[in-house]
Amino acid sequence: MVVCGDDGLAHRLTAELSGVHGERVVLVLPPAGEDRRRPVAVAGRAAALFGRVTGAVGRGPNGPNGASGTGGSSGPNSSSSQNGSPGGPVRVVEAAEPDDEALTQAGVERAVALALVYEDDETNVNAAMRARRLNPRLRLVIRLYNRRLGQYLEELLDQAALVGDADAGTTTVLSDADTAAPALVAAAVTGTSKAIEAGDLMLRAVERPAPAPGPEGDDAGPGTVTLALLSDGDGPVLLPDERQVARAGRRGRVVLETVRFAAPPPPPSSRFAAARSLPLGSFFSRRLRWALVGLAAAVCGLAVASWLVTGDAPVHAAYLSLLDLFAINDPAIGQPMGRQILQLLSGLLGLLLLPLLVAAALEGLGTFRSASALPRPPRGLSGHVVLLGLGKIGARVLARLRELGIPVVCVERDPQARGVALARSLRVPTVIGDITEDGVLEAAKIADSRTLLALTSSDITNLEAVLYARGVKPDLRVVMRLYDDRFAGAVYRTLRDSHPQALTRSRSVSSLVAPAFAGAMMGRQILGAVPVERKVVLIAAVEVEGHAALQGRTAGEAFSPGAWRVLALGGPAATPRWDPPPGHVLAPGDRVIVAATREGLAELLDRRPHSRTDTSGGRTG
Repeated sequence: MVVCGDDGLAHRLTAELSGVHGERVVLVLPPAGEDRRRPVAVAGRAAALFGRVTGAVGRGPNGPNGASGTGGSSGPNSSSSQNGSPGGPVRVVEAAEPDDEALTQAGVERAVALALVYEDDETNVNAAMRARRLNPRLRLVIRLYNRRLGQYLEELLDQAALVGDADAGTTTVLSDADTAAPALVAAAVTGTSKAIEAGDLMLRAVERPAPAPGPEGDDAGPGTVTLALLSDGDGPVLLPDERQVARAGRRGRVVLETVRFAAPPPPPSSRFAAARSLPLGSFFSRRLRWALVGLAAAVCGLAVASWLVTGDAPVHAAYLSLLDLFAINDPAIGQPMGRQILQLLSGLLGLLLLPLLVAAALEGLGTFRSASALPRPPRGLSGHVVLLGLGKIGARVLARLRELGIPVVCVERDPQARGVALARSLRVPTVIGDITEDGVLEAAKIADSRTLLALTSSDITNLEAVLYARGVKPDLRVVMRLYDDRFAGAVYRTLRDSHPQALTRSRSVSSLVAPAFAGAMMGRQILGAVPVERKVVLIAAVEVEGHAALQGRTAGEAFSPGAWRVLALGGPAATPRWDPPPGHVLAPGDRVIVAATREGLAELLDRRPHSRTDTSGGRTG
């Protein structure tokens, strides 16, 4: 399998494929001199992810680590490693861009799957088209932020593959922002994990306190499954059996339950949708409205006086009054004195009308401008979520929060950031400024908020914002985006010990989405990941046929504590059936939804040896 990328997701995905699933992986990276965000060594990153040594990565045949070539030839721009653990070998190819030469050197012609996870959509699209031409049978997994482009690209590449080979490969387009956003939103709103969609079935993972003692105290309740027992000092227990749940004592637990799904309201169709929905009275100030009412009353009074003085018809008298008001009538020379006085009064009233009309036009224009500008947090706002960072991830999280109807105040340093236009169209209060400067978080009303979501790309900036917010409000719920595992663990423990009454969560986007990308590369559908402290439980759709651990066994027997568990049953086109009867025998035509640890899923799919030494799952950031 080949992984091409230029940021942390490439390294997480490589470690996932090699360390967990035992695959042979070729990792294509930019040269060390390129200005890219990449760790020093893939092996060091994998060791940090999975808590074990995965082998050394050199810089060539005579590199600093003395790595010899495995899985392909080594050259001046490539390096390789053979893992000492059950994981598969990793070979590194350095290339400035994924052109034909780099893809050929990585062995795309002989590869089973290729993941293109560059941060730039154009780079991924270009490389995908080159790879499809080199190997029509290749299974492509592409990282794209643009959803519409992803749909078109899937159809185009699948059609191109069918033309070249009857046994063509498939194309899967994934977005790391879309995959990670539900987990971040759920952690911010409820402190629990994400909601997962499986066809028409909606699953939600929630944390619950220890049940009350008694004969029914250990039951998770109807329609729920216990995914994990929370830590009591030795770490969480993932996918426990009934005996482990019964002996859990006062430990909290994470349960998975079914919920009904309601379609969210559609967002505004344009940036001026909010302005069009404003009432007419909001265009003008109260003082201006009273002035216009008084002027209209004076005009009516002059029309009535003209009718009484001149004896003309009411309509004609009103017409003459308007001509006098706008100074377009002939002077009333030689006419009765009353008519002349009324004409002078109408001209004076016309002079007063001009500034009022100008003021009304300016106020109306200002209202339209403010409707298309970023609104400020209103007075009296409380119980909202403060979202720091409106980049690629922040924009998706903002859209999800608004779909759920949760009040949000955004803070962004760059006025041209990706999510600023979305915040403007949704009329979300936004503060433009550096969160490290004084007064920025106060402007977002951090003291009255219920949750702080720190999603900037800088770990230090997120930590600084969280520490400042906790100083203002010690019981504030915080969710941080942190990449480095060791740093995240130290921050989590310190904040938990310093503020035990507050909820603290740290999440890594690359760790949340790497299992989904790895599953797609193996042709499996990873529906979602449920973070449990610093570990993760995967929810996946698996075809029963061809898997010895499933086929021919009952739903009750297809359960390996600490590894995997069948949650729902359904045919290829049927709605999954939650919690199937334990006596149901799984047939080759069945399709099941399973909860599994990372290593458990790899073992279930026969992707690595069955000598499992750690059934508690991999670590997440």
